[in-house]
Amino acid sequence: MARQPRLTVAAYPHHVIQRGNDRQAIVRDDADRERLLALWHEHAQTFKVAVHAYVIMDNHFHLLVTPETDTGLPQMMQAVGRAYVRYFNLRHQRTGTLWEGRYRSNLIESERYLLACMVYIDLNPVRAGMVGQPADYKWSSHRHCIGQGSDKLVTTHALFWGLGNTPFAREAAYVELVQAGLAQSDKEQLTQSALSGWALGSANFVQALQQSTNRRLQPGKAGRPFKKTVESASD
Repeated sequence: MARQPRLTVAAYPHHVIQRGNDRQAIVRDDADRERLLALWHEHAQTFKVAVHAYVIMDNHFHLLVTPETDTGLPQMMQAVGRAYVRYFNLRHQRTGTLWEGRYRSNLIESERYLLACMVYIDLNPVRAGMVGQPADYKWSSHRHCIGQGSDKLVTTHALFWGLGNTPFAREAAYVELVQAGLAQSDKEQLTQSALSGWALGSANFVQALQQSTNRRLQPGKAGRPFKKTVESASD
């Protein structure tokens, strides 16, 4: 079966996952992590992509981003991917591919899933047993969000601003969200929707979004082909 085209829509948040080929390491030391961060910062600015959250794990990374244009995210990911592989292969005297195919991504409904996705990303190192608390992990946006550092890569989303009227109130509220964690169902939805490319949100969100694309946004029922409502030629 042919793979679905990846969907990117301006002004919507997207959860992005990129894995190393055959689960191999994509970073070997802090110099590699710093290089990846620098490339994200450079090309996010070039292609007008706001980065709200990120984590660099040993063999994959996550991003939560909002592109200003429909083409910004794929352009950014292509530029970063090519530049980083060239850097990584030269520095570590290796050849060949580094990534496990193309990056995976999906659109998420801001009001329901944006803060949950931030928490999900921040808790990655804890779930992997690398640290006891997300604040103990240097290579994510978490410490920026709780006021323990300043990260030039991060653009704060409006929903995060809405957590409180002062920086202290926002940071304290976000700490509480992270400490509360996520339900297992939310973890699974955030993972599987990003890997599959399905939009994640309410029925109304998906229905409204479906009007802008012929691409199916959620799994169809077994045995029933996907059909998109035909729009008039004037729309």
